[in-house]
Amino acid sequence: MRILVVEDEVKLASLIRRGLREDGLLADVAIRGEDALWMAVSTEYDVIVLDVMLPGIDGMETCRRLRAEGVQAPILMLTARGEVRDRVAGLNVGADDYLAKPFAFAELVARLHALARRGPIQHLPVLQTGDLRLDLVAHRAWRGAHELDLSAREFLLLATLMRHPGAALTRQQLLDHAWEGERELQSNVVDVYIGYLRDKIDRPFGRSSIETVRGVGYRLVEDEASERSRGSGTKIHTSAPPDSRLTA
Repeated sequence: MRILVVEDEVKLASLIRRGLREDGLLADVAIRGEDALWMAVSTEYDVIVLDVMLPGIDGMETCRRLRAEGVQAPILMLTARGEVRDRVAGLNVGADDYLAKPFAFAELVARLHALARRGPIQHLPVLQTGDLRLDLVAHRAWRGAHELDLSAREFLLLATLMRHPGAALTRQQLLDHAWEGERELQSNVVDVYIGYLRDKIDRPFGRSSIETVRGVGYRLVEDEASERSRGSGTKIHTSAPPDSRLTA
């Protein structure tokens, strides 16, 4: 597995590279977003570790440009920020996962392996499953022609489910993606917010697109009502302009 580490703190970047190499992983380092752009375009990386705070173009802009250049490697963003709006911003520009500083090296390695196993994710500005549609750039969601009023947290949770249609995601996976940086939370908070989502995207429309997978967690499926109205099959597509970006 080959990793690109984009981190301007030279000491931290060196520690990460040395640790990854000791674990048998190949690791290259870029200290500026501009360097990361040409390196990621010219070399195929399995995962990119990208710090948010960089000199020159910052991590958010670097991530956006990487996706615009067609780089589909999973991106793990390193950030000291824990605000939901920051993670929504990262999601909008194509990040796949977050790790808040300071972090344990073992957790970094575990996340890198998890992202590498998942492989490249098609990053598109509009996600769609049945008649449920999510615009990641405009931060808007619809069930058919009806626009949905989602909180930032609900939006993150739904986006995570819609990035993996039909896949059973554990509560911990959902917690990691939608609540990164709030590690004191218990996994049952996911159940609470799944209930909120069902109240907004399913029950008012007589749908059942969020399924409970006993002993595992939840998955998003195209329900029968959607299949009848659109034809069977789960789709992810874009209707955005060519210069739009999008994952994570």
